[in-house]
Formats: sequence, C-alpha cells, structure tokens
Amino acid sequence: MNRISRDLSLVVVAVLAVSTEVAAQGAGSTTLAPVEVDAPKPRVSAPAKQRPSATLGRRVAPRAAAPVAVATGVGSSNPGANVAQLPVGAASEKNISGADVNARPLSRPAEALEVAPGLIITQHSGDGKANQYFLRGVNLDHGTDLAISVDGMPVNMRSHGHGQGYADMNFLIPELISVVNVRKGPYFADEGDFSSVGAIHVSLIDSVARTMASITTGSFGYNRAFGVASGKAGDGNLLVAAEANTYNGPWDDPDKLKKINAVVRYSQGTAENGFSLTGMAYANRWNSTDQVPLRAITSGQIGLYGALDPTDGGNSERFSISGRYRDTDSTGATKVDFYAIKSKLNLWNNFTFFLNDPENGDQFHQYDSRLLGGVNASHTFKGYLGGFRTETEIGVQSRYDDINVALGNTVRRQFLSNTRSDLVKEGSVGIFVQNTTWWTDWLRSNVGWRGDYYNTTVNSLFLAANSGTANATIGSPKAGLVFGPFAKTELFVNAGEGFHSNDARGVTIRESPGDGSPVDSSPFLVKTRGAEVGLRTKLIPGLTSSIALFTLESASEILFVGDAGDTEASRPSRRVGFEWTNDYKPTSWLAIEADLAMTRARFRGSNADQAAAYGELDGYPASQIGNAPGNYIPGAPNMIASAGFRLGEAKGWFGALRYRYFGPRPLTEDAAFISPATGLLNGQVGYRFDNGWRLQLDAFNLLNSKSDQITYAYGSLLKTDSLFAACFPPGGGAPTAPAAVCQVGIMDRVLHPVEPLALRVTLAGAF
Repeated sequence: MNRISRDLSLVVVAVLAVSTEVAAQGAGSTTLAPVEVDAPKPRVSAPAKQRPSATLGRRVAPRAAAPVAVATGVGSSNPGANVAQLPVGAASEKNISGADVNARPLSRPAEALEVAPGLIITQHSGDGKANQYFLRGVNLDHGTDLAISVDGMPVNMRSHGHGQGYADMNFLIPELISVVNVRKGPYFADEGDFSSVGAIHVSLIDSVARTMASITTGSFGYNRAFGVASGKAGDGNLLVAAEANTYNGPWDDPDKLKKINAVVRYSQGTAENGFSLTGMAYANRWNSTDQVPLRAITSGQIGLYGALDPTDGGNSERFSISGRYRDTDSTGATKVDFYAIKSKLNLWNNFTFFLNDPENGDQFHQYDSRLLGGVNASHTFKGYLGGFRTETEIGVQSRYDDINVALGNTVRRQFLSNTRSDLVKEGSVGIFVQNTTWWTDWLRSNVGWRGDYYNTTVNSLFLAANSGTANATIGSPKAGLVFGPFAKTELFVNAGEGFHSNDARGVTIRESPGDGSPVDSSPFLVKTRGAEVGLRTKLIPGLTSSIALFTLESASEILFVGDAGDTEASRPSRRVGFEWTNDYKPTSWLAIEADLAMTRARFRGSNADQAAAYGELDGYPASQIGNAPGNYIPGAPNMIASAGFRLGEAKGWFGALRYRYFGPRPLTEDAAFISPATGLLNGQVGYRFDNGWRLQLDAFNLLNSKSDQITYAYGSLLKTDSLFAACFPPGGGAPTAPAAVCQVGIMDRVLHPVEPLALRVTLAGAF
C-alpha cells in the first residue's frame, strides 16, 4: 500500500505540474452514419519499424453521451441504447455506442477509435499502413501499449516486421460497430499484453433492420462504396457487408490506394446468451509519401506534399475467422472467444535517404507473414460470501503466432541485399482471476491477479548466432475501489501492474546483422505499474462528467529511433497527468462534448553514456550530431484536447463541428527540437429524408491548417546537403567530417504534413 499511496500522491503533483500548460478548445462533428441494428452487442467486462541493428538489441560499447437520433433513417432501433447501463471499473473507463462513433467525420477507419478521450490517431505514411497512436503522454507508435481487439480478435501483432504491437485497423468497417469499450491503465486482470496504457475493444453488430447502401466521393480522388444486409437464416441471422475504397491524397505522387473489405457473420441469440461465427477478408495496396526533413521543403527541393523517394509504399492482406459464445444465468456467466488470422504485409520505406548508402539510397523492405490463433475463455461465479454479494471471474487466454519475418535493402522496390530473415514461433498463456464484492450499497471492491507465460523459438536464417529459444513469466496484481453513488457521483481508486512484450528477435539476438558486433538482448517481458484516482458525476441533468488523475511507470521505455526507422528499448520512465471528459445532452437535438488530457512525461535516471559520447565531438553542435543528454521522452505529448457539438433529429437537417488539438511534443531528449501544435476542425451538414435516404457533406481541415500531421527529429542525409560531400567526397577520397557525424547525418525536424481542406459527399439509402 505504500507504493500505491506514493503513486496516488504523484497524480496530485501531476495536476499541479501540468496545470501550468496552456489549455485548448475545440469542436466535434458527424460523418459516417451508423447502420441500425436489431440487437446491440456490447462487450461485457468480466512507429516501430524493425531494423535489427538498433531495434533488436543495443550495442555493448462507462459512460457514452446519449446518442443524437440515428443519422441513417434505416429503421428505428437505436444501436447502443443500453450502453449507459454497462458497468465501469475506473473513472477513465467508457462505453460508446456505434451511433456515437459514426456521428463524427472519419477520414480513415482507425479514427473511429478517437471516441476514446485523450487518444490521437494520425498517419505518417500511406493510408494502407497502420496508424500512429498517442495516449496518456505516450507515443504508442503503431500500437505498443495500446491493446486493440475487434470482436474478440487481437489486432496488435507481436514480433512484427514493422514494429512491436503493430495494430492495423484498415480492415474495420465503422458502420458495423455496435459498441466500443475503452479502458486505460493496468488495472484490469483480463487485460494482458500491450494494455498498460489502454485497451480498446470493438464489438460488431449482428444484424441490421434494413438493407443499406452508400456511395461517397470527394477531394483528391476519394471514392467509397459500402453496403450491408442481413436476414433470417434458420434460427439465427446472417449478415453480409462489403466496402471498396480508392484514394490518391493531395500528394505530388498519388497514393493510388485500392482497398476492399468483406464481412460475413452468422449469429444466434443475444450478446449475453448466444453465439456468432464471423469471417473477414481484407486486401489493400498503396504508394506512400513518408515523412521528409524540413530542409528539403524550405530549400524548394520538394513541395509541402512532395516525396523524396516516390517508390515507397506497400500492400497488405488479412483473412480471419472468429467465434463468440455466451451463456448467462442467475448463477454465473460463461464467455468463450476463438480466432484464427492469416495476414501478410510488404512495406518499402526510406527514412534516412542517402545516409547509409550514398549510391543506391536507404530504402528497405519489411516483410511479415503469419498465421495466428487463440482461445480466450472465462466463467463468472455469482453468489454471496459472508452475506456480501460477490462475482468472481476465472479465465484463461492463449495465443500462438507462426511468423515469417524479413528485412532487406532495396532500391525502387527492387531487391538489393538481405539484412536478416527469421522464422519465429511465439506462444503465450495467461490466467487471471478477478473478484468484485459489494460491501454496501455505496462501496464495492475489485481485486485481481493475472499470470502470463511466454515462449519463443527464433530461427535466424542468415546469422545462426541470433537463433535461440527463450521463455519468461510475469505476475500482475490489480486492485480498485468504487465509492458511491453520492449525489449521482462515484469515486474510483485503482492501482495495478501490467507488462508489454518485446520483439522475440531482440530477445535472442547476440550479433548485429550489419557488422557482426555484439549487441545486448532485450528482456522478453517488461513490467509497468500504474495508479489512478477519479470521479464520475451526473449531478447536472444531461451532463456526464469525469476526471481522472493518473500515474504510469515503465521499467523500459520504447523509443522511436529515426535514423534506423525503428524502436529501441530505453530507460525507465514515469508519467503523471489528468484527463477531464464531458458529454452533455441538454435536448434531444443537441449533444456537446469536451475532453482535455494533460501529461508530464520524463525518463527516470540519467544518460551518462550519451553525455560521454558528446564530449568526443567538440565543435559540432548538438543540432547536427543528435540528441543531447536529457530526460524528455521524444514524441510524448503533454496536451491533447477535443470539443464539439452535433445537431439534429432522426429526420430533417443535421450538422456538426469537431475540433481536435494535438499539443507540442519534445522530439529529442534535451527538447532541442519541439514539434508544432496541430489543431484540426472538421464539420458536417446533411439532410435525412422520410424515405430513409440521406445526403451529407463532410469537410476535413476546414481551416486548411498547414501544420504537421506528425513530427520527428533525427539525422538523415540528402545529396544536396553539404555534409554529403564531406562524408562521401567525389572520387572516393577520405571524409572531411568526423565518422560519428557522418553516421548520424544532419539532425532536422522531419514531418508529414496535415492533408489540406477536403470535401466528401455521401448519398446513402435504406431499402
């Protein structure tokens, strides 16, 4: 309890620390109208880019706002109508209906998850690639420490070719969302790997009241067709949905994105008593304009939307089958989820241009192909103990990945040389128990524990020294108290431990694939620890408001290493902050939301090794050499805010505005480089006809911001840089710059710009 008391005191200090930051305001909106469902299916609680030399070792030297009337006119049922009844175990936990998710302009599928307060989802490459996530002062790269599931299937990919925890949401069709459950912090025993910062669980609908079809067209070659239908099949329902999407974007070299998605689902019964079997298929291919150094734009070498390597891009495919079984009665509840997923990804990226290969350039190819499967099962026992009502859930979660992963050098997507190629087999089993006891009508406790076992075998095809086996175990206690309600207000106190896994290749690595030098292996499992105190109130009619003060510690921070385009295990870290969330619905035709999240993120300890390295490079400024010693965590946002409103009834005119603010972030450990803040205003206006048709106009980046969509700071080298000639003199002479400088290149702000003002028109009909 001493540690818990200390952690809770830290969150109070956090509020005092971050309250000096400048607050921001904003506004929200509506885009994809949700389909009407016959039966909502809520979930009931019971950039890492792997370059081995840097990534896989280090060198030795519940509350959703009541939804506004459904925007489709496709029937009369209200998806997520019972969302407000779902229990929550922490002030920061929230359940959001599919109607509220789709009552926003969504420029890309993963933005549906931004209904999680304080979560920013952005992109630094082509739209076929997994998005970049930011939450609670953590740059989550493509999914590290944010566990995402869709209908019981994990989205995060471990030991992935492009980054640990890679979570590609491009296969999601937003209109099929029934409920989104948002949890934050390591306080829940049924949450395992990647969930230390947060977990988002998306549940899908089982059926629709009426067939729906829509066509969308818009700026920069955006076109999308979508359709969904369902009907009786025996004793159950059969649902079929599909979408096709093309997009070029504003880029000088068009994305030429081509995507298809399909879902077939058979279900019987309800979310509490029934089952479903779901098949999904997804395929995508695209070109990408990756992030570029600012000097390339200011010098006029390229325009704001230009690319330095126009051959970057990729293709991806995903096929899955999953099942859900639920059986609930007065004595308990049984839950079983199973899944099998086949996925493949090819990515071509060039982040440093000519830093490593002055002749061919630094483009590299990442390949990941895998088959994974798993079963999650639990049973909840309901009863009384000593006269107190109690529920105890006992569960097991298993997963096995059979992975073929490779990294090589390319030029214009053509093979040049191998860096490494590996066959990885990784399995895990987790067991958990969690108990909820109602001691009085105003006090309940949540106590839990989970244990996890991981095992891996790595077969390194080109460097036998990096082959091997490894296993690890870890235990994670959890605890929470809920006081109230008092005056329609509840107080929550939570604390717990969690973990994240590291890439299996980094666990068994011994030698650098580049030069054979020794490297340190990474720990298989890394412990995290967090605490939170908060309250949730409905004291004001129509308003649901919550505030949560939190602290989160990690035994090893995951950092983005730009010159290698990957992540690296680094020093321990601590974050303290608060989140304030508000949903207000004063009338049936108006809904208002406003969220503010502020965090102070710092490394713990010192970086003496890096400081010593700087002493050897006298005369060269830190801005050219690299990160000076410091305790700032690169990419960690200190402020995220959003606000918005939406207007309209089930028929007639409707409209919305939503503003989202992404605060400045330190980009280096000494904060010598800081990203600009980004504010985006999106809007929507439309009309719903009595016959079920709908016409709407969505507008993205209404103020036409020219800020960065995402920003980094790292070293790179262009052929136009003066340092290029100093490091690679014409004729092959000796370099005139120190080797350490040539290895890092020129430090610069590296950015991917916000897409300019874009309009999209949607015509949708119900039949």
